[in-house]
Amino acid sequence: MKKIFQAILVFCLLCTTSVIAQNTIGVNARLLPEEDAIEITQSITYKNTTQDTLTTIYLNDWAHSFSSKETPLAVRFAEDFEKKFHLAKDEERGFTAIKSIYDGTSYLQYKRLDKAQDIIEVPLKTPLLPKASYNLKLTYKVKLPYTRFTNYGVTKTKDYNLRYWYITPAIYDGEWQYYSNKNLVDRYYPNSDIQITFSFPKEYEIITDFETRIENTSYNTKEKIAILNGKDRINPRVYLTKNPNFEKIETDFLTLNSNIDDRMVGDPIRALIVDRIAGFMKENLGEYPHKTLLVTQLDYKENQVYGLNQLPNFIRPFPDGFQYEIKLVKTIINKYVDNTLLVNPRMDRWIIDGIKVHLMQRYIDTFYPDLKVVGSLDKYWLVRQFYLSKLEFNDQYNLLYMNIARLNLDQPLSKPYDSLIKYNVQIANAYKSGAGLRYLGDFLEDDVVNNTIKEFYTNYNLKQGVSPKDFENLIRKNTSKDVDWFFNEYVTTRRKLDFKIKNSKREGDSLVVTIKNKRDNPAPISVYGLKDGEVVSKTWVENIEKTKSIALPADSIDRVVLNYDEIIPEYNLRDSYHNPKGFLGLNKPIQLKFLQDFENPSKNQAFIIPTAEFNIYDGLSPGLKLYNNTILRKNFRYKFEPQFGLRSKAIIGKASLSYTHFLEDSKLFSVRYGVSGNRSSFGPDLFFERFVPFLNFSFKPRDFRANRGSNLSTRFVRVQRDEDFRQESQDPDYSVFNLRFSHFDRAIINTVSYNADLQVAKDFTKLSATFFYRHLYLNNRQLNLRFYAGTFLRNRTRDSGDFFSFALDRPTDYLFDFNYYGRSEDSGIFSQQFIFAEGGFKSRLQPAFANEWITTINASTTLWKYIYAYGDVGLVKNRAQTLEPVYDSGIQVSLLDDYFEIFLPVYSNLGWEIAQPNYDQKIRFIVSLDIDTLIRLFQRRWY
Repeated sequence: MKKIFQAILVFCLLCTTSVIAQNTIGVNARLLPEEDAIEITQSITYKNTTQDTLTTIYLNDWAHSFSSKETPLAVRFAEDFEKKFHLAKDEERGFTAIKSIYDGTSYLQYKRLDKAQDIIEVPLKTPLLPKASYNLKLTYKVKLPYTRFTNYGVTKTKDYNLRYWYITPAIYDGEWQYYSNKNLVDRYYPNSDIQITFSFPKEYEIITDFETRIENTSYNTKEKIAILNGKDRINPRVYLTKNPNFEKIETDFLTLNSNIDDRMVGDPIRALIVDRIAGFMKENLGEYPHKTLLVTQLDYKENQVYGLNQLPNFIRPFPDGFQYEIKLVKTIINKYVDNTLLVNPRMDRWIIDGIKVHLMQRYIDTFYPDLKVVGSLDKYWLVRQFYLSKLEFNDQYNLLYMNIARLNLDQPLSKPYDSLIKYNVQIANAYKSGAGLRYLGDFLEDDVVNNTIKEFYTNYNLKQGVSPKDFENLIRKNTSKDVDWFFNEYVTTRRKLDFKIKNSKREGDSLVVTIKNKRDNPAPISVYGLKDGEVVSKTWVENIEKTKSIALPADSIDRVVLNYDEIIPEYNLRDSYHNPKGFLGLNKPIQLKFLQDFENPSKNQAFIIPTAEFNIYDGLSPGLKLYNNTILRKNFRYKFEPQFGLRSKAIIGKASLSYTHFLEDSKLFSVRYGVSGNRSSFGPDLFFERFVPFLNFSFKPRDFRANRGSNLSTRFVRVQRDEDFRQESQDPDYSVFNLRFSHFDRAIINTVSYNADLQVAKDFTKLSATFFYRHLYLNNRQLNLRFYAGTFLRNRTRDSGDFFSFALDRPTDYLFDFNYYGRSEDSGIFSQQFIFAEGGFKSRLQPAFANEWITTINASTTLWKYIYAYGDVGLVKNRAQTLEPVYDSGIQVSLLDDYFEIFLPVYSNLGWEIAQPNYDQKIRFIVSLDIDTLIRLFQRRWY
């Protein structure tokens, strides 16, 4: 009887354990430093928590996502213009070599998914019934990647940062929730009781947030064993290092293990900061369910605080220890939430991101309520001249989100995380989510959002299957106000918030203010009444379909402002100010400022900034630019840029006016129209003036991650030039109508672009087309191909020279589109400037122009890193002349594409150019002084 009772007791304990810990994972691992690999024997007990019977289990093997240049991770790197993975050697990438998967009775067949090589499909021998468990035993070896790709793997110093290093089950909640690694820190698998037995050389120390016990091995005196235990865990990170720089700080709430450090902050201050952060989290979110919280410098690098707090240490605009504290609080909040709220991080990321940012804002409001975004720099007179100095530290969240909204590249919060562009992944969507919760909290009042976040955490931490709908249900339970606008519009669409005060009129002792909803969005707007600059009233106005009027006491206010505290992430704040007694409808004073600034909605701003340009005829041309564009882009933009040529002793410059209409949820992305003009020298004592009205249509797929698009542009170019008596007789003034269509599809692996260009003038009509293709092969060799063809449909300019002809190697640029430093030079260094247009030849051959038609092919391929071999071939046809075949070849040194390149001719129609006299005069170069070129190289990774 006693044995029967013991057996029943053991059975009951096992059943209880099975209910509490629905999944268990046991990992027996051994580090092989000589191979940068880990040998693993692993057991998985997977619990079917649904009412469905499963015949297959899917496993996440994200260590295998590094295995080739064709995995979803590799594709993601390419989409983000990250070359390092594609250029890496095979031994630098990682993989998983599976030896067997065993279920206790037989070895199971398995396969990797075709388009998700890091997901394993395992058909089961026996079906997994509802509420039952299935045991798997896996034997495999993981080759670790170099840390240069994701900061995880093997470092240059042979330390090991381990994340996603062993296989885990996917989640089944009615359907399988599995997806590939895309370097988004979002693996989703059931929380499990995990035990890891890890053997590694004795010179290493192991860092983790699991309960850890170290033992010596009995079979290898040079190794030791760490036994790690964690209950209800996900994503355990392990660091094996020979020189650990982690410190543990004990608080009343948890133990922090961190290597985030600041040498300027002493141990006592660090301990006080950690205790304050831990206490804040306990009070505002809830108790952390594990004993130790691990936060690292790598965690912070993945999710930084963007702003002035990233300044070098010798610039300290914030209170002592603040830069350390803000890094620590951001990282603690991130890991605290990620480790406990088990939301699907790829499909429902917005709610956990929103909670994180909301907590960050509350922390600043609590402990640094008066902190400005510039910190103590506002003590300097020059800094105080900028509106930036007036902004609160928490204002940066709305601004950084609005930066992408003004570019029309914002994306809905509810979109899957892997469908977001990089800027939205890293910054905008989290900030929009946090700003939205702050906005919702201001609207609902009485700490509804703050209390709901805490209730959400209390109810759902460490529970599988939690979703934003659970948070929404709690909000609706805790308020009687309508919140449909937030969950049905703000979260799920990219429709902007934009209101304006249309007008006001006095009726008796009331001021009737009419508010217009410019975006047909049902969100509420706050209306403030001000008297002598002080707030005297605040009213929330809801359900504004088109316009809505409200009455305010006329005698107690002298100004009405929408969204005065700027808590609402509104698209345009400039029309939110209204002065009932404004002169001629002028509601805001005009403000002229030196240098660019952030947008001050209470002023009509204009900016002045010094500029300088260069060409050899005008020399250095300093000037001033008067413009209205703030750091946040405006739809209507003007620019006037007068300059003085120090060499030509003449007034030159340029000006433009334009307006851009952005369209949401349409393939027609934007419509831009305007006029521009400029005056400059094109030769010694020779000037041109150009006037260009234009209209551009830009098309972009609804999938913003697709780096492709099309443009249709039309313009009328009117040019007036001083007559050059050294040239053949020709009309110096002309007008050209130009219609151009272009398409591009850019990526690291394949780039394709093409365009067609039609030009119509009084004396000619010409048509040209360009096709460009670039491919990066798996062996890291790059091939570039360009095809160009142009023909005159009519041409009455032949007798006046080749000014309007197609050029083989140096376009005459009669539309003045290119930035020539010496456009009229035919000898000397400035004549060697190369513009990759029209024929695209690098050698100077004859015939240099075509007045009937031309076709060329330009090719280049990698020799070594940034050194290429190039070759050009073509056919040139001039009237009354025979068809001329042309060719050239040489070496191209491309230090920075389109910015700094050198072309060294070798062989052409002229023979061996490299052996001919005056070879230095045959070398061509590209040097761009245009900062916009560099900005575009940076932006393509973010936008």
